[in-house]
This record gives sequence, C-alpha cells and structure tokens, in this order.
Amino acid sequence: MTASERREAIIEALYYRRKDTMSNLAEEFGVSLRTINYDIQTLSLSHPIETIQGNGGGVKIIDGCYSNRKYLNQKQQELLERLSTTLSGEDLTTMNSILKNFAPGR
Repeated sequence: MTASERREAIIEALYYRRKDTMSNLAEEFGVSLRTINYDIQTLSLSHPIETIQGNGGGVKIIDGCYSNRKYLNQKQQELLERLSTTLSGEDLTTMNSILKNFAPGR
C-alpha cells in the first residue's frame, strides 16, 4: 500500500468512525506512530481533522463534517475571514456565503 492509498484509507476510516486513536490507526495500517502522525498532518491540510491530547484523545473528524463535502481548513478559513474585512456589498455577501458553506462549525 502506498502512502497515498494509506491516507485515503485512513480518512475513509475516520469519516466512518468519526474518532480513533493514533495508536489504533498505526496498528491497523501496519505503520509507526510517527508515520500516522505525519499522515494526519498531511490529511489535515485538506480535511476537517482535529487532534485531541490526553486521556480519551486521538484524532477525529470535526462535528458536522462529512466526506461527500469539501471544507476549508483552519488556515484557509482564517485567511478568508481576514480578507472579508476589506470587502463590502456583493463581494462581502459572496465571501460570507463561501465561509458559511465551507467553514466547519461556522
């Protein structure tokens, strides 16, 4: 299994399960914890993934997000929110609709 295939399988598993531990994912996919951490970092650039530290922690798909829809990641959302302060009228309305439709939890 290539890294790309593994990441696709990881994201499918997370969308199905909604939450899992890094160690469980590492064991399931037969890779090290470091590799899973790298995979999650890579996946978080294009998927609404959140990591949780401590007891009961792990990695999860942000509530309300599903695989059949694309979402902005945190950096993309923050950039668009900053840019929206410079807009007005129809441009501002359009930007707000983009943020509403593609920013998780907004």
